[in-house]
Amino acid sequence: MTDAHGPTPRDGHQAGRHRLGPHVVGRRVVVRRLLRGETGPTGGPAFTDLLGTCLSWRDGACVVQPETGAAVTIPIADIVSGKPVPPRPSVRQRVTVRDAELHTAALEGIETTPLGEWQLRYEPAPSGRVRNRFNSCLGVGDPGMPVADAAHAVRSFYSARGRSPRIQVELGSANEEALRALGWQPVPGRDSHFLLASLSRARRSLEPADGSPSLEVDGPRVRAVLDGVAEGRAVLDGVAEGRAGLDGDWLGIHDLQVAPEHRRRGRARAVLAALLEWGAERGALTVWLHVETGNEPALALYERLGFTRHHTCRYYSTNPLSTSQS
Repeated sequence: MTDAHGPTPRDGHQAGRHRLGPHVVGRRVVVRRLLRGETGPTGGPAFTDLLGTCLSWRDGACVVQPETGAAVTIPIADIVSGKPVPPRPSVRQRVTVRDAELHTAALEGIETTPLGEWQLRYEPAPSGRVRNRFNSCLGVGDPGMPVADAAHAVRSFYSARGRSPRIQVELGSANEEALRALGWQPVPGRDSHFLLASLSRARRSLEPADGSPSLEVDGPRVRAVLDGVAEGRAVLDGVAEGRAGLDGDWLGIHDLQVAPEHRRRGRARAVLAALLEWGAERGALTVWLHVETGNEPALALYERLGFTRHHTCRYYSTNPLSTSQS
């Protein structure tokens, strides 16, 4: 027998008041069920949990497809508890913070030096401003030595190259706490979200409503320029530009800029569309970028394009107010 909330007690076990039913078909669920004929560790009934997608709910049974293995049929009367759960994160969202951030040095001309699991990044000949991302140490993971010694090595490395010593960490990480304890300070206004998306989804979101393939925006046309094997650049002459770096099937978007007087007119979307097209032609599947946490217009744009937040970064320095980097 069942009531409106689930099965009633039967054969010595107390059924729970679960949130399952025909409405969860097609959704991801977790189900706790009775194992008939088996005894639990305390001598009472045995139970087990199953996580998967509900394929059907009918004829007194619930069929659940686990993430691996064959589908399991569970008598509804044996369900003790259960509820819908959020969809499993995509494969790209399950990438570690370190592995995601290692894609950041894909642009040509960026030199990298390992420091245990940390990575020292240096841009010998920056075109214009000195950029934090390419002139800081990726401080994610284990540097293979006490953090104090690693921080000293970072300071020596960048000081010898005329750069302000900076370390990029994941917000809220143990490395961040260690740097704070050593007297390093956050660089003001440089916290950034690492966003990523399916490249195909982002491209579809950028397609004009009328299906036109044109990338023209009020006259000027975007030029996609191949600067190197793994680097592309898109330019809307005198108005907007951006760069992309290809690392395997990951496409990173860098330095997307629009002249202030030409913003909010579709220029950024046009340049981004050209960069995504360039990446798709070379086999990219995932697109990522950094956006500063205070840049609400950009965050809103990328959310509409299907980008989701993977993690948040913060830069630390012994000289956080230095203007030598941006």
